Amino acid sequence: MGTVTNIELNDGHTIPALGFGVFQVPPAQTAATVRAALEAGYRHIDTAQMYANEHGVGEGIRDSGLDRAQVFVTTKLNNGKHLPEDARRAFDASLAALGMDYVDLFLIHWPLPGLYDGDFVSTWKTLEEFRDQGRARSIGVSNFQVGHLRRLAAETATVPAVNQIEVHPHWGNNEVRRYGAEHGIATEAWSPIAQGRVLDDPVITGIADGLGKSAAQVVLRWHIQNHNIVFPKTMSPQRMRENFAIFDFVLDDAAMAAIDGLDRGTAGRIGPDPDEFNWIPE
Repeated sequence: MGTVTNIELNDGHTIPALGFGVFQVPPAQTAATVRAALEAGYRHIDTAQMYANEHGVGEGIRDSGLDRAQVFVTTKLNNGKHLPEDARRAFDASLAALGMDYVDLFLIHWPLPGLYDGDFVSTWKTLEEFRDQGRARSIGVSNFQVGHLRRLAAETATVPAVNQIEVHPHWGNNEVRRYGAEHGIATEAWSPIAQGRVLDDPVITGIADGLGKSAAQVVLRWHIQNHNIVFPKTMSPQRMRENFAIFDFVLDDAAMAAIDGLDRGTAGRIGPDPDEFNWIPE
């Protein structure tokens, strides 16, 4: 099956290149789903305060019998909690819900440039506190554009360890990925298979048929070879195992170029534009 590779972050910590995401996993089913993912071999779980299932993530990890240090856990700040004191309370609540005294990675979920007077810098400095306290081993951002990242670089002392952004064959998000590569910011790709929309593309199915692999395996392998960190979501144990089995084959240059050629630019984006997204959940 092959072994999951690890990526070294700019702060010296490492993160598994393949993880498991729990976006839209119902809270009541999260513990069992996480436990199944860990049984399949995953050691990296990605959740968020807005997913409302942090408690289940912690429960699933404890139920697995694995030592806490064996599982890389990410969670993210709720959009309504950007003010520093709110962020501190929200982070405490996350640790309590997870039943942990630290997380491996804590992210600002969205920059929200139209809210909080456009001030995500004070929020980032609050995350620096969590890092300095050891309660967040690494800190990063999600959905930050190049302009947002440049502002952090100009006004703070810490370069984000990761930027979690929408990336898939229909939307390479290349400008942001390129900036990250140039400044030591690892890219995490959310919606790595575009919510399934790329899986029936004849270019991808043709490559998959030639390799005896599934379309999802081919797309996830494309991400890995592009140095993206991925965390596909499924509640099917069979699909969990399938998605995990992407380290025993390699896409050649022609296959990589063919998948790269599927990029539709911003027309391929399925999520909101971070420069315009200013939503706070009720």
